[in-house]
Amino acid sequence: MPSQQAETEYQEPVTPGQRPPRIGRVPLVENTLSMIRDPLGFYAEADSVDADVVRFNVAGTTGYFVTHPTLVEQVLVTDEADFEKGRLLRDTLGEFIGEGLFLLEGEEWQQQRTALQPAFYRERIATYGETMTDFALATADDWADGERVDLLPAMRSYTLRVLGKTLLDVDIERTAESLEPLLSALRHRVDPGNLSAYLPLWVPTPNNRRVRRTRAAFEATLDDIIAERQTEAAAEREARDDVLSLLLSLDEETMDRERLGHQLLTFLVAGHDTTALTLTYAWFLLATHPDAQRELHEELAATLDGADPTPADLFELPFLDRVLTETLRLYPPAFTTFRQPTRPVTLGGYDIEQDAQLTIPQWLVHRDERWYDAPDAFRPERWTDEFEAQLPDYAYYPFGGGPRHCIGMRFARMEAKLALAAIAQRFRFEAVTEPPLELGMRITLSPTDPVAVRVHERE
Repeated sequence: MPSQQAETEYQEPVTPGQRPPRIGRVPLVENTLSMIRDPLGFYAEADSVDADVVRFNVAGTTGYFVTHPTLVEQVLVTDEADFEKGRLLRDTLGEFIGEGLFLLEGEEWQQQRTALQPAFYRERIATYGETMTDFALATADDWADGERVDLLPAMRSYTLRVLGKTLLDVDIERTAESLEPLLSALRHRVDPGNLSAYLPLWVPTPNNRRVRRTRAAFEATLDDIIAERQTEAAAEREARDDVLSLLLSLDEETMDRERLGHQLLTFLVAGHDTTALTLTYAWFLLATHPDAQRELHEELAATLDGADPTPADLFELPFLDRVLTETLRLYPPAFTTFRQPTRPVTLGGYDIEQDAQLTIPQWLVHRDERWYDAPDAFRPERWTDEFEAQLPDYAYYPFGGGPRHCIGMRFARMEAKLALAAIAQRFRFEAVTEPPLELGMRITLSPTDPVAVRVHERE
């Protein structure tokens, strides 16, 4: 069980006017070098400070780690109107998705969220279940008994095919050739260990030039798809249920061409890598924990008896749900959440200046021993109703929280669980890559080296 502190109300441990503890004796120099050399190590430095608000300075930007669930909830939910996504994200990604749901603010964000919400209603995404299962089975069809599989490329191929059908209703091979190079360039651009992460896009670094080149190729492909869709007969367009069709049905004022491109790229970036990484980590954890893998196989056999999984079946697979929940705790692809105060605020008793960069890291909160026993251990069985009832709100938030929680959360969880259920009925996974994984902080929390398993057909 988590410690008693998890069950008590948060107590502000400071006196008014006191500054949060900081990392490093010369923060600007030490913090910047630490972030460039080892971003995860820099997060570990913050975690080693005995405080829930920790100050830092990277590349001249003053920031604060915020790591107590009560404070996370204050920023994301209770006082969310006092915070925005902030300058760091706008400077890094604004040119690509600034008009997308992820970065919009205020009334514009609310208008777009309302317009897009029908695409992610529970009933709507349930209609995508067959597509998700079929593509998962097709992925398994490509594997032979005893084959060594590099997980992340295989899972990226799967999630990209799902997105191609549900988002654009096109053969994703048509867009993959232009999308994958762009995503690769963007991953390198936002990698805090890469100098490009701290420079404007107009600076002609090799990676910035690569970003611009690959973006132009992707936009050209997208223009072709949109033009073809717009020439379809009205009845044919109305019969489609993909997200692109929904966006095209909105009026020009709500969804002009630039915003349409930013929305589609937002969903492709958010929905492609995140679920692929979740599945990669889930297979790795199951492969390195044979008892958990065995329990999953037993549950699937008892519930599905070899049948292909459907969205309705997922309600009858509690251990599968716990495997996914625990995977997202240990390896949240969205490893941190950023916010910036729009006015001076107080967090944990500390006065925080307007425009400071707040880092609200799932990576640290999800592994805090105050909330989780053996926090670095893979224990799906921990997720009982009793455990969840006493866990503080926002000790677990892999999809963010508050009004700006990920709109695709249900979609992503259903996609991951259907893939796990479909493929685990066909194969047992044996670890080739041994823990611990080497990880990098890019757009998402990603392995720096291949994550390999050997697959064995099940009888």
